[in-house]
Amino acid sequence: MNRRFLLLGLMTALASTIPSGGLDGQEISIYERPWTGSVLVPAGGPIVPIFDGWYDNPDGSYTLCFGYYSPNYEEDVTIPLGPNNFVEPSEYDGLQPEYFEHIPERPFSYRRRYCVFPVRVPETFSASDRVVWTLQRGREEALSVPGKLVLAYRLDEITSPGRGDLAPGLRLEEDGSDTQGRNGMTYGPVSARVGTPLELTAWLDHPDDSVWVGWAKHQGPGPVTFSEQNTMMDSTSRTATATARFTEPGRYLLRAQAIDDPVEAFEFHCCWTNAYLEVNVE
Repeated sequence: MNRRFLLLGLMTALASTIPSGGLDGQEISIYERPWTGSVLVPAGGPIVPIFDGWYDNPDGSYTLCFGYYSPNYEEDVTIPLGPNNFVEPSEYDGLQPEYFEHIPERPFSYRRRYCVFPVRVPETFSASDRVVWTLQRGREEALSVPGKLVLAYRLDEITSPGRGDLAPGLRLEEDGSDTQGRNGMTYGPVSARVGTPLELTAWLDHPDDSVWVGWAKHQGPGPVTFSEQNTMMDSTSRTATATARFTEPGRYLLRAQAIDDPVEAFEFHCCWTNAYLEVNVE
């Protein structure tokens, strides 16, 4: 993928949440605010949807990948599915996240969340077709990003021959099927109780000496606390364990991502694996 196009696209998409200049009381459109270091704020910033690119599937269909950027380095933001968080056409709506984490802390300092959900479109999807993800936080302007089959945004999947990289094999059930790559697989549902830790295990298959596994809340009505949100495994282990604790009942979707190194590899847009775990909390 052409990284110049990525940089230009990201700089266009991100904007400062602090009005700059203008008459007293005049609000500057978020699309017209400059991209500077002041885009980073402790809290209160918008959540920016990002189109990461697309790739071919063996059956002739295509997958469009969407991620997001949060300029908030302290605050996590929730935007429930609905009029402020939707994908069009509506047939592709529903897998996008509701929970948006703050900028990752060191040493896992990748600066945004890459391809947190895929949208699979049929082989009849043309270069003029669009899948659009829209987010709106509070009174901020709605931000939308179109997913489209533009050649400059074509991604390697599930391997990158130029970098010699390969997405890890991953499963979230001991006897479940492996998934590999960003199309992801949803496991479960499993049951949990409010206040009681739920044990999470990720089984991995990867030739590298180390593999990173990251957990995140993807959807759900209340906070989720992970005992190990980021795990860097060495070659002596091929399982990553953690616990998740829930404070409110309801249906949750947890997201696991596995990659050889989140700092060096995410920015090349290949090669990692997404998986999702459905949890019913009583």
